[in-house]
Amino acid sequence: MDVRKTSSSESRQVDVGARLRAIRTQRGLSLRALAQASGLSINTLSLIERNKTSPSVSTLQRIAAALGVPITAFFEEPRTSKQVIYTPREERSHIVLPGGHLERLGSGLPGQCAEPFLLVLDPQCSSGRTPIVHVGNEFVYCLEGELSYEVGDETYTLRPGDSLLFEARLPHRWRNPHDSPAKVLLVLCTPEDAEDLLHHHLR
Repeated sequence: MDVRKTSSSESRQVDVGARLRAIRTQRGLSLRALAQASGLSINTLSLIERNKTSPSVSTLQRIAAALGVPITAFFEEPRTSKQVIYTPREERSHIVLPGGHLERLGSGLPGQCAEPFLLVLDPQCSSGRTPIVHVGNEFVYCLEGELSYEVGDETYTLRPGDSLLFEARLPHRWRNPHDSPAKVLLVLCTPEDAEDLLHHHLR
């Protein structure tokens, strides 16, 4: 019997700072230019690139939008021609967020436009003050705990078994207002041309 006791902290942590610097350099942007395009300060971007601070999801989305790439571009994955992607728990990559972490569950299929993630949010934490806006659709399925999801002018409470599907162009953010962690399946569905853009930057 194969018994693996692997915590999420043992999975491969993504070097967000290095990925951000690489993508910014590929696009020929200075820190000042990226700061102007994203609305973030040069100091904030510099701290992120040097891994002196962990950006929130909303901050990552603002940077991704300014760079013209999907948020998945911060997860370094080689281009592949495989038709089946198997990812053992201990091998999936993750990004540490303020108050939680985001794990990539599977990626690498040619033309893939749906990106599944496991989002774990610590008690009393959120995705950040600034609402998130991006292309495509977003699907959320609550696995554990309870999560408050704001989409546009509406707030939805997600409990285990509840799901939410919406157009990601609507301003949205999430919050865990309780004293126990919340865990959700998050699927980002982006247009195929956005995924092609991701592949372009990872070649």
